[in-house]
Amino acid sequence: MKIIVPMAGMGKRLRPHTLTTAKPLLPIAGKPIVQRLVEDIVALSDQKVTEIAYVVGRFGEEVERHLIQVAEALGAKGTIHYQDKALGTAHAILCAKSALEGPVTVAFADTLFRADFKLDTSKDGVLWVQKIDDPRQFGVVVLNENGIIKEFKEKPQEFVSDLAMIGIYYFNDGARLRDELQYLIDNNIMNSGEYQLPDALRNMVSKGAEFLPGAVQDWMDCGNKDAMVDTNTKYLSYNADKDWVDPSVNIQDSIIIRPCYIGSGVVLKNSVVGPGVSIGNDAVIESSVVKHSIILPAAALHHANVSNSMIGTHARYFRKPEELSLGDYSVIKD
Repeated sequence: MKIIVPMAGMGKRLRPHTLTTAKPLLPIAGKPIVQRLVEDIVALSDQKVTEIAYVVGRFGEEVERHLIQVAEALGAKGTIHYQDKALGTAHAILCAKSALEGPVTVAFADTLFRADFKLDTSKDGVLWVQKIDDPRQFGVVVLNENGIIKEFKEKPQEFVSDLAMIGIYYFNDGARLRDELQYLIDNNIMNSGEYQLPDALRNMVSKGAEFLPGAVQDWMDCGNKDAMVDTNTKYLSYNADKDWVDPSVNIQDSIIIRPCYIGSGVVLKNSVVGPGVSIGNDAVIESSVVKHSIILPAAALHHANVSNSMIGTHARYFRKPEELSLGDYSVIKD
């Protein structure tokens, strides 16, 4: 099986963190989102992964080398493909045309998941979905009486289904998908100015393809800051049995409330950290309380009290301790 990871988007909803770092390279529990994604797929899959094809923007040679190393560490070949214009999901997948042969999993690099990833090869593919309360902001699937996907609806304003597509797809025949994607391009079939994967899927279903819905136990979005922090907290909790505190962490009069990820060279001084905190290498946390947050490498916090926060690489946050004189029964609230 091959894995195609479209990851060339600009990540505007995660600015300012994506001004210098591509969204899929931001860390969850100390590793880039895309690395967590492909490692989880390989670990859960019952098929051997032979190639991981990354569809990227111009992220630079260092990033590309790292992506290839991730693939090789998983026993697969890593390949790099470019999407220079944001022309939609179908166009992004087709940028990795050479990988569209045989069994293929397509996984968009802005989501993590917990699921049974055993692949049912009796049908043409599997599309993983999550039942949601408000489907109006998502692409959803509609099932027939046999539980097979019969229709795709993009952001339906009237209820047709509550099964949202989470961005992970399996196809038994990558070449068949490739031909349908190419058909959209050749015939300039666009939706909202872009070539969209659901249009190709719709064509395949109309020609007799059968897709099953795959169930997930949790869908962890990484689309904006709040979602990133929430996903980081969930990911740490799901791996609470792992000790992700590096032995080199310099702990001075501080408390770590697990689960946390704390990288190498971190200094914790007179602080309380956790739960649900990831701290990148060489960060310094002093006289602070940090919970449910992502602190990127080499950041520094002094006299901070933060939650649900992302602090960028080399960012500095310095506050002075307050000096107070409060009378009896006084109350101060922000």
